[in-house]
Amino acid sequence: MESTTHTRALGRSGIEVSALGFGCWAIGGEWQSTDGQPLGWGRVDDDESVRAVRRALDLGVTFFDTADAYGTGHSERLLGRALGKHRADVVIATKWGNLFDERTRTRTGQDDSPEHARRALTASLRRLGTDHVDLYQLHISDADPESAARLRDVCEEFVREGLIRAYAWSTDDPARAAVFAEGPHCTAVQHRLNILQDAPELLALCAESDLASINRSPLAMGLLTGKHVAGRALESGDIRNAPPAWLPGFSANGGADPAWLQRVDALRDILTSDGRTLAQGALAWIWARSPRTIPIPGFRTVVQAEENAGALAKGPLTETQLADVDLVLGR
Repeated sequence: MESTTHTRALGRSGIEVSALGFGCWAIGGEWQSTDGQPLGWGRVDDDESVRAVRRALDLGVTFFDTADAYGTGHSERLLGRALGKHRADVVIATKWGNLFDERTRTRTGQDDSPEHARRALTASLRRLGTDHVDLYQLHISDADPESAARLRDVCEEFVREGLIRAYAWSTDDPARAAVFAEGPHCTAVQHRLNILQDAPELLALCAESDLASINRSPLAMGLLTGKHVAGRALESGDIRNAPPAWLPGFSANGGADPAWLQRVDALRDILTSDGRTLAQGALAWIWARSPRTIPIPGFRTVVQAEENAGALAKGPLTETQLADVDLVLGR
């Protein structure tokens, strides 16, 4: 296998990253909304999270995606601690737009003002222990396009000041993503993409505008790991146990949706071909879907980091396997 299958360009930025990134939402630990709804993935062991980040580095992962709100600052601090002297060897993406109280670990609202963007960036740099962020992403998916245009211009200021290298919007709306794409240093869109939830319009925008497609929920919030069974509730601090409207595939206090698990089962033989695990096959589908995709699966343990990183050696699915997937899913 050519070594280039291990890396991808981060859009038009000239930045090279590993074809697999690691999403750092889960390692932020427990946090909540003002009405007590969980926004994290449950309890975590910080020392294990640090070991997992460092193991990912050993295995060739150079792209790490976090947000200031994850664990209300905890994910950024932990990532900065884990990377340490390896900061120059990696590409760090973080996000802004949410307001939170670190003391109570509560998200308290949103702020799409230019003033908050600068405050948030200053705070993220401090928590990460770095003088710049490689990719800065708006974390308000449904922000007003006019406000977003102003924030795009603010991001251009940050680039000129050397505080960030590039920027993006985390949104599933192609029209909104196109607003940011007009900026010279916009280089990506972060959006949901997995074998069960395709995003053809956003992938088309990325191709047209020379952007990277950074893929959250590449394992469908864990459904594509094969570790969930119908009717088994998750721990109380896990967002999937009280899923908001944007999180399908799980039911309140009821675990994974049986209908979603049936679709996963129908895909199992294709995804586990060529010696892959189910999760590795799901990542391989994303790489085959577009040469611009960079999936960012979450992780909490060294074992998860090793399994996800192991997908790099297997590479993308074949065109025949892609067609087989569409046949199974009836699309």
